[in-house]
Amino acid sequence: MNDTARGRSTGTTPADRPIAATPGLTPQTHEFLKALGSPTRQRIMMLFAAGAELSVGEVAERTGISQATASQQLTLLRRGGIVASRRAGKTVFYRADRDGAVAALTDLQSYLSTCC
Repeated sequence: MNDTARGRSTGTTPADRPIAATPGLTPQTHEFLKALGSPTRQRIMMLFAAGAELSVGEVAERTGISQATASQQLTLLRRGGIVASRRAGKTVFYRADRDGAVAALTDLQSYLSTCC
């Protein structure tokens, strides 16, 4: 007879037990969630409403952050699939990436409907 059958605790909790293989979030969705986790990046995203396309300098100026910080934040947003970029000469322009956001939200919805 094992400890559990004798009424003794085995010292494991549900959180300690192995989890059956379940679908998880894609790496892209993880990046999406990280990208939205910052109030600064959330403010930047609001700049792209109504299809606006802005350079790093314009983002920096409108949010009151340095160009270096704006560039770093835009890189994280791009990794998260929330913004897309295009180069015109030496200038890189950023805009919201609706398809990337929809893909991450679809993945997140699927995951949450499985676990919750």
